[in-house]
Amino acid sequence: MSATPPAIDRLTAIMARLRHPETGCPWDRAQSFATIAPYTIEEAYEVAEAAEHGDSAALKEELGDLLLQVVFHARMAEEEGRFSFADVATAISDKMVRRHPHVFGDAKVNSAAAQTASWEAQKAAERAAKAASGDDRGAPGALDGVGIALPALSRAAKLQRRAARVGFDWPELAPIFAKIDEEIAELKAEISAGASRDRIADELGDLLFAVVNLARRLETDPEQALRGGCRKFERRFRAVEANLAARGNIPATATLAEMEAEWQKIKTGE
Repeated sequence: MSATPPAIDRLTAIMARLRHPETGCPWDRAQSFATIAPYTIEEAYEVAEAAEHGDSAALKEELGDLLLQVVFHARMAEEEGRFSFADVATAISDKMVRRHPHVFGDAKVNSAAAQTASWEAQKAAERAAKAASGDDRGAPGALDGVGIALPALSRAAKLQRRAARVGFDWPELAPIFAKIDEEIAELKAEISAGASRDRIADELGDLLFAVVNLARRLETDPEQALRGGCRKFERRFRAVEANLAARGNIPATATLAEMEAEWQKIKTGE
């Protein structure tokens, strides 16, 4: 069943009551944009996790939790006279209509790829208009609008996609692999030289950035790929624990060789 306006009205009314300065919830009244932002990020990740698992019940619940975050932010903004939830809904509705002229206008788009190109062109035009109106600083750049709060892997991929659109990209995979090898060599050199923790972290960051570039060119979301890798590690390590337990052992007392042998058996059996 789809959400109805009364359902949205009820949710915004609940939030208004929670934030009431006299009769509201002390915890909700004490929050600010800064303190709520981490919860917003967390809820977005939980939506992604539910979607990845194909769990409809969990997805419905997590989407509700995420919607509550939007309502929470909008309520705080309304209290300060900035904007309301209705303004948020109106703004995104206007944006969707503006960025889909092939649906709400006379433009023609023949493929998803063409739509992606059209979308990005529209976003670039909006950024340029914002800069021209004085709402932004300086001339518009290719990397403008890439949020600093994004997860680092996602932000790296988005920065690289933006740079690629203006031609700053290798045309083939070979140079990307060479760059990864180069960054590995530089990291090894810093470690061998006894470099500072900051220098090693700097080189490690370059290596991770290069690996993200490979993921991007292989049309693989690095965040999704790493989450998959984490799930795989967790599954295999839990199996190692179970196998050791069946022999009356635990990882803390097992040798690395014993755990590695179990790991390889589990890996081969998958």
